[in-house]
Amino acid sequence: MVDYGSTDVPEISAEWYRDVVDAASGSPEPVQWFVGHATEGVILLLGALLLMAALSRRSGGPHDRALALIAPLPALLAYVGSELFKTVVDEERPCRTIGREIIASACPPPGDWSFPSNHATVAGALAVTTLLLSRRLGLIALPLAALAAFSRVFVGVHYPHDVIAGVLFGALVAVVATPLLARPIGEVLRRRANRPDSPVPKLASRSRP
Repeated sequence: MVDYGSTDVPEISAEWYRDVVDAASGSPEPVQWFVGHATEGVILLLGALLLMAALSRRSGGPHDRALALIAPLPALLAYVGSELFKTVVDEERPCRTIGREIIASACPPPGDWSFPSNHATVAGALAVTTLLLSRRLGLIALPLAALAAFSRVFVGVHYPHDVIAGVLFGALVAVVATPLLARPIGEVLRRRANRPDSPVPKLASRSRP
């Protein structure tokens, strides 16, 4: 372990970081531009895939409709969880502690901690939630999440272990939270579907004169 800031960083992760950012600095400018802009673009694309997966479930039964309704929540929960982890771990950004030229426009300010990567966490949660809703779209989302995570190391603002932990944490939250959130919502929708719109009045029998 190597002490970079207030948190010990695995030496292998620091070495991988150096190798990746050195390769990034020597890569062609179009590659730098593409990867430098990939993170935000891929997150938006993952959101679009999740929306498509959710819409594909809307015409199903109560459970399917519940999955469509709660689809964005696992990513939100994962993001909040990653922010809590940051305040506990307090790992300094590698672009602040390791002397390397990075292709990011600027290193995040002090106090914007490195572990885990928020972008990787959200990407992992979006991709796995999409997979749970639609296998076809999920198989597209998974490599996109990997690209989003890798781009954070490539531009120099995260260690490899930051993004690996982020993706895994986001995936775990999605796997656990998606069925837990969908179950009660599905039960409410099921009860509403079984409830008659209005009670059928009983007609009193009348004796004929």
